[in-house]
Amino acid sequence: MSIPLQVLHTPAGFGAAACARGAGEGAGGPEKKEKCGVFGVWGAPNPARLAYFGLYAQQHRGQESAGIAVTDGESLAAHTGMGLVAEVFTERTMRELVAWAGPESLARASGSAAGGGNGRPDGADGSGRSGIRGAIGHNRYSTTGASLSCNAQPILESYIGGQVAVGHNGNLLNAAALRQTYEENGHIFHTTSDSEVVVHLLASPEQQRSTDPLASALRRLQGAFSMVFLFPDRVEAARDPWGWRPLVLGRAPGGYPVVASETVALDAIAATYEREVEPGEIVTLSDDGVSSRRFAESAERPAHCVFEHVYFAHPSSRVFGKTVQIVREKLGEQLAREAPVEADCVIPMPDSGRSAAHGYALASGVPYREGIVPNRYVGRTFIKPTQNERTDAVRLKLNVVEEIVRGKRIIIVDDSIVRGTTTKAKMDQLRSAGAKEIHLRISCPPIRHPCYFGVDFAQREELIAHERTVEDIRAFLGVDSLHYLSLEGMLACSATPERPAEHYCTACYSGEYRLDPEQPMSKGILERRQMKMFE
Repeated sequence: MSIPLQVLHTPAGFGAAACARGAGEGAGGPEKKEKCGVFGVWGAPNPARLAYFGLYAQQHRGQESAGIAVTDGESLAAHTGMGLVAEVFTERTMRELVAWAGPESLARASGSAAGGGNGRPDGADGSGRSGIRGAIGHNRYSTTGASLSCNAQPILESYIGGQVAVGHNGNLLNAAALRQTYEENGHIFHTTSDSEVVVHLLASPEQQRSTDPLASALRRLQGAFSMVFLFPDRVEAARDPWGWRPLVLGRAPGGYPVVASETVALDAIAATYEREVEPGEIVTLSDDGVSSRRFAESAERPAHCVFEHVYFAHPSSRVFGKTVQIVREKLGEQLAREAPVEADCVIPMPDSGRSAAHGYALASGVPYREGIVPNRYVGRTFIKPTQNERTDAVRLKLNVVEEIVRGKRIIIVDDSIVRGTTTKAKMDQLRSAGAKEIHLRISCPPIRHPCYFGVDFAQREELIAHERTVEDIRAFLGVDSLHYLSLEGMLACSATPERPAEHYCTACYSGEYRLDPEQPMSKGILERRQMKMFE
């Protein structure tokens, strides 16, 4: 079987021109999106299989594209594609990744040609180690760089120091400035993702002259990043000095080291949690075990994204020292204390409002009912760019149980409101179903400001709460009452003695940024730069 050395799957139209042509595609999208999920493992039998399951468990962190990069100890290969993990990685593509590492691993993988196998994602029969030494994986949602196949990660590149693959969760404030500098010096970029800048930093002569090129490159970055790097002889994982995004270290069965964005990925492969990767730390996974070094000191006042607790992270994950499900239930309990109302039932907005709704019902004593049922087969396929299309999608995705809401005073609990257009469509559905009163309760404060650190609501004009009062929003949504959880109440639920309230980033609520985004970066800024090159 002939497998290309570097990239097993090259999407159609790959390259700078293709990315430029795609600028602006996919506008509209869902109301709130997180940048990505990352995973890395070294030394374990069947690392590609573990990476597959690690990504599958973190599918909630990114649904636009997925990718896995592997090494046989000498060189690297990668497979990336648009879509969900199970769409990008079939039994065949997983066998190809294993086969690339050598005929011996292919024989162990399935013992037969394509079309056979035992149904496991990488065709492994469990009989022994494949030729793959390590792997990293990535789920992507785009925050900088449009939703295009050329932006799928891990990004695999060859440079003067060898080969490297990179997966990135976060957003870099100085990516556009760094990119411009490198382009003016003749560098060619193949994607419009801010993450590719890291590869060019790593390959630069000044970094290569350093005794630690990776640490030197990371010091040049400004913004949020939890990253995994795959080299032929190791996996490296790094987290920005502010700790915006989660990154954890664990051990797979047999003691093999693993890193992931969330502990739910460790659970999926029966790995044990050891600790967080500290802000400013690089962790190396290799044949020598696990080692650690610092590229920067941790910020005196970290900036953990509180929205991980509110919305992004998986309920079963432990993020920033707390189990997410417990935090969300406490958010609902606090919301019930701050905004009580007489009603017949509490109904969650599926699925992200469910945990807070349980907490609200528990604290208020109002019965909990499932009055809105999601259609799980609609998914992201029906995320459309226009308001009318988004409204149609809501009707298809969420079905109201009329017998539960008709003639009732209902409390609807949701995690947040960003644009407000889809929320209004949901409220209209409830009115049409005969709800007597609708009292909307939101388990976080109003989102009034853009995020520049890995959340895709970076345009002020998109935010319904920007320069609008709560009463303005209530009137637009057509509900009888609207109450957001207070900032103090939210932080009280997330904080611990080790991580007090001031260690959380609340910029999207308060407008107080830990880093000043001197050149606020919209999602398409790198596409627009490339479009000028091809005009």
